[in-house]
Amino acid sequence: MSEAPDIPTAWQWLLERRPGTRGHYDTASLLPIAEAAHAEPRLRALYPFPTHGTLHFLRSAPPWDPSGRDDLPFILAGAPPYRVYASGYAELLGEGATPEEAAALAVANLPPE
Repeated sequence: MSEAPDIPTAWQWLLERRPGTRGHYDTASLLPIAEAAHAEPRLRALYPFPTHGTLHFLRSAPPWDPSGRDDLPFILAGAPPYRVYASGYAELLGEGATPEEAAALAVANLPPE
């Protein structure tokens, strides 16, 4: 599976559902979450990483630093309520009734930059 080389390209490919790239196959549940997350400037500045029915946000594009690449909240895609978890499912941070609420909840739980 092809990984986008930088953050803007990753968002573009995800939102376009570009064939052969991560997340292109799961449009029904992932696309509303991706669109809502992309509308949030702080999330849009992170690398979108869809995997196993979730949308993770990584600090950088590949190649990744394995020591801290997946330490941010993520959104469980699917049907409402949209759950937002801390990294590694360590804690349920909350639920949103809409993708926009879930994206806002993810932003609210990002560490200060």
